[in-house]
Amino acid sequence: MTYRVLVVEDEIFVATEIEHVVEEMGFSPAGIAADERSALALADQTDIALVDLNLQDGPTGMRIGRALAQKHGVTVLFMTANPGQLGNGVPGTLGVMAKPVTDRDLRAAVAYAVARHEEDGDAIPPGQLRLFEPPECNNCAAG
Repeated sequence: MTYRVLVVEDEIFVATEIEHVVEEMGFSPAGIAADERSALALADQTDIALVDLNLQDGPTGMRIGRALAQKHGVTVLFMTANPGQLGNGVPGTLGVMAKPVTDRDLRAAVAYAVARHEEDGDAIPPGQLRLFEPPECNNCAAG
């Protein structure tokens, strides 16, 4: 299966670099969204989302991530320069990586998100990723 990855990021150069890495990994881009409206419009075409917190329409990333995970079944990974804004996390989402992120770290995080999307409970998270919930309970809050 080819996974569709949505990049929710308002800095176009950052977003296109992330999208390029995702494509190099063999995944299909679902698109780039710079705000909540655009991100949610692409939700049904998305398997995995990489979500920044502060976007063109303000600090809507947390709300976007929650909606993508809980309402659309998307595997969500936050990537932000402000990981502290997420506190203890967002139920139903995987975790957060602090930006800037190297291509190597991004590849490891996307590979982990794919494994978790496939419900691989043995997947080992990369060290740079702070998980919000234990892997066996990731979807507990999403119901």
